[in-house]
Amino acid sequence: MTNSPGGLLIIERLLRDRDSVWRQIIDERGLGTMSLQMLASSSLSFALYGIVLGASHSWTQALSSFVKLPLLFLATLAICLPTLYLFNLVFGARLSVMQAVTLILVPITVTAVLTLAFAPISLFFLITSNSYAFFKLLNVAILLLTAIVGLRFLTAGMTAFNAHQVEAARAVTPAETVPAEVKEPALVGAPPAEAPPANGVLPPGAWDQQPYPAYPYPRRTEQQLPAGQRPASMTLLYIWIGLFGFVGTQLAWTLRPFFGSPEEPFALFRDVNGTFYADIFTTIGHLLGG
Repeated sequence: MTNSPGGLLIIERLLRDRDSVWRQIIDERGLGTMSLQMLASSSLSFALYGIVLGASHSWTQALSSFVKLPLLFLATLAICLPTLYLFNLVFGARLSVMQAVTLILVPITVTAVLTLAFAPISLFFLITSNSYAFFKLLNVAILLLTAIVGLRFLTAGMTAFNAHQVEAARAVTPAETVPAEVKEPALVGAPPAEAPPANGVLPPGAWDQQPYPAYPYPRRTEQQLPAGQRPASMTLLYIWIGLFGFVGTQLAWTLRPFFGSPEEPFALFRDVNGTFYADIFTTIGHLLGG
């Protein structure tokens, strides 16, 4: 967890001063250094937590999970990042590749460090409980909770980027103003101007015959953006988050075991059969059934 500018660890910046992180990503300042810091922090945090997961079986399983848990998250990122970037291009947002990489590394880093913070709790239950099913479900719940918290940082970052685009568009395209020489709006279909009645009162029904004003200049709405500068679609971002979750769980099932069943010998990988979700439901049933 290397130091970042200002003397704070990168995770401290993300948790205490995230607005400055969004501004740095928007301005594209030092993104390479920031990305390397987050990559190092997240990899180390996941690796240490992987030791806790594998410790339920053996030291060889702990060493295996030390490598495989950070690999799981980084491989999921590599698989899903092109989709997010293409969504960004198709719907008019202007994130560069480096901005997209840095923005995605933010939730992964938050997830990793928060997961490591749960390590003492996981170790406590590993020592005090002999139930493998309970220990597995506990850690799956921890990873799910921290992932949800981390992905909230992704939506917050994209929201900040969209707000910046709107503000930049307002500065570049000021609201239209009425020309100085136009004193009154033109009237559609108005007859030649006639002198007003001497007493200043229109005859009955005259108001119903008055034409409506026509404005020859466009009205600009506050959220209007120039062509090619649309904000990123938040709906597509949520779809991408769902895709990220499905890819991650399937990849976790492919790379298993992370825990290692006490009834089976150590194996670097298991046969790919069944699904992650079926295994979780089976484990819940085993736990509730005693």
